[in-house]
Amino acid sequence: MKKKNSIRPYINRLIIVLLISVALVTMFNEGAYLMQKEKTDRAPQTIELTIPAGTAARVEAGEDVPAIPQEMVFVLGDTLQVTNHDSVSHQLGPIWVPAGSSASLVMEKADKYSYSCSFAISRYLGLDVRQPTTLATRLTALGLAAPTMTALFFIYSILIFPIKT
Repeated sequence: MKKKNSIRPYINRLIIVLLISVALVTMFNEGAYLMQKEKTDRAPQTIELTIPAGTAARVEAGEDVPAIPQEMVFVLGDTLQVTNHDSVSHQLGPIWVPAGSSASLVMEKADKYSYSCSFAISRYLGLDVRQPTTLATRLTALGLAAPTMTALFFIYSILIFPIKT
């Protein structure tokens, strides 16, 4: 019976330190997440890209088309919807967009792509497909940080405030 009672204060201390550690790690992780949150930390959606009328003529003349970005950032699962208002058919990597119609490309793999592009002056369009930061990602960070913090706080608490038996 004496042995059980001598461990009890350590278990109580460990539980208290665990609760404090989880609270601190949660506050720190969520604070860091909120400060560094990007536009790509969202659910997948459809992103529209419009090829304006006269684009082929402007590209052929060496003029930049302001409506066409050089780089685009996506979240895994996004769909790029390309609508062609030009009188000429255009191509973006694997998709062919006939004049007056539209085509789409689903972002299925997180990576950086450089697709050949007939409607950009540089003749390529960079697509950056990123993994979104999900609740599961944030909970994994909490699960990895909390035990380490608990162990460190527990050891330091024993050293600084020894348990009297």
